[in-house]
Amino acid sequence: MTTVVELQETNRAVPAVAGLHHVGLTVRDIAASEAWYTRVLGLVRAFVEPHGTGVGYAVVMTRPGTGLFLGLDHHPGADREIFSQLRTGLDHLALQVDSRTEIDEWIKHLDAIGVEHGALFESAEPAPHALVVFRDPDGIPIELFWFGG
Repeated sequence: MTTVVELQETNRAVPAVAGLHHVGLTVRDIAASEAWYTRVLGLVRAFVEPHGTGVGYAVVMTRPGTGLFLGLDHHPGADREIFSQLRTGLDHLALQVDSRTEIDEWIKHLDAIGVEHGALFESAEPAPHALVVFRDPDGIPIELFWFGG
């Protein structure tokens, strides 16, 4: 489905944004999630940050040599339910890879460490792209995405 959105004229300029800095994910078991993100995505702990409310904290992870930062958030009052993209909020997390060949390398890596994943998806429309999807311990879909257009 394609939707065309008409932009409304405005006299006000929108301030600049330099890019996406980080994503924070609320997780059920922070130690298990940290171990999983290390083993599967090669992330390492950068630091631990207490939440501003004084309750809970985030383990902030990074992929060395990249600008990727991911916060694994512990909220003591979280519902501990498995993730569902049918609730309002996050749908999935998509990570960019630089080449189509890297998608195949990721699939081999996921297979080697026993991480279940979906089938490789490739399409030429609207531009060449490929992806593979798998889920973290909380059920959050992670998409490895190559865009050739």
